[in-house]
Amino acid sequence: MTSQTSKPLTDPAPDLVPVTLLTGFLGSGKTTVLNNLVRQPELADALVIINEFGEMALDHMLVAHSTENLVMEMSNGCVCCSIRHDLVKTLRDITWRYSRNGERWFKRILIETTGLADPAPIIHTLMTHPRIAPQYRLDGIVATVDMGTVMDTLDHHQEAIKQVAMADALLLTKSDLVAEERRGPLLHRLDAINPAAPRWEVRDGEIAAHQVLGLGLFDATGKTPDVARWLNEASYAVQSTHAHAHEHEHEHGQHHDENRHDDHIRAFCFTIEQPIAEDSLTNWLELLADFSGSNILRVKGIFNIEGTARPVVVHGVQHVFHPPVTLPAWPSEDQRSRVVFITRDVSRELKDFIERANHVLATGALS
Repeated sequence: MTSQTSKPLTDPAPDLVPVTLLTGFLGSGKTTVLNNLVRQPELADALVIINEFGEMALDHMLVAHSTENLVMEMSNGCVCCSIRHDLVKTLRDITWRYSRNGERWFKRILIETTGLADPAPIIHTLMTHPRIAPQYRLDGIVATVDMGTVMDTLDHHQEAIKQVAMADALLLTKSDLVAEERRGPLLHRLDAINPAAPRWEVRDGEIAAHQVLGLGLFDATGKTPDVARWLNEASYAVQSTHAHAHEHEHEHGQHHDENRHDDHIRAFCFTIEQPIAEDSLTNWLELLADFSGSNILRVKGIFNIEGTARPVVVHGVQHVFHPPVTLPAWPSEDQRSRVVFITRDVSRELKDFIERANHVLATGALS
């Protein structure tokens, strides 16, 4: 991961424009949802960025167009994602393009991606681009899921699995077309890929705006960050137990359901009871930067640093870490350090690395 560990811990900037990323596979109903959302008062002053392959025209007064993201493989084997210049230019220029008397008059942004899009490049841009990061912050990733076709889609398209795994909320579309006996296996599979994201059933694109806004750690109102919702580590603990049981069956040759789908997504959380040294956090970030690649989809953590009463939060997406941010205060009495990993295709090498990284974080020892 690319990290900025040499910089001091920073406080969140409340005036950054929140950005909601609306993703989902082809035909899952993104544009129908978007058309419903922008008619609601909460999004009357939102600016919408859609790609030129939009499924239908959008009836909204503030619309910008851009093309999709580009994925590049670096020489070290890491899959590094970058944004095409035109999307960066769109994000950079909309402040003055949609201004009145020199003042920006949109308060948030929604970006609708194409159905085959990897959400990571846009997140990377929001986190690290020198002209973008000082203006915007990620408010959340929302993924639409076509319940009628999701099993086949997940079986054949890794992009769809990644969209579901990285989402902060899932919108289940066309669920009225699914027979009751099929719902259980569908929901169980989504649980296995992303146990923490709230799920909302959507008919005809109807979803209340408040259910898809404010999914990030911070908001413009300055209220206390909802760390418990953001981490939701209890959900990952349950999924990790199920995954371990499944691996145990394979190792010991026990019977298992041959029709079971394994999407190779594993999510887990670990905790550290005692405060950690700031150098340990720095070493941990640097260790991740040296090793981590596309198989660590997201990392979320809150840390109790020695010598300070304020917690530090870290958010990483694949090989990119946002600079650590200091919260105003602990949001609850639980002041343990907690870190959540969402991973894909976890090999023994990756497991060993994560265990080593956790040891570094807990003890500060690099060996």
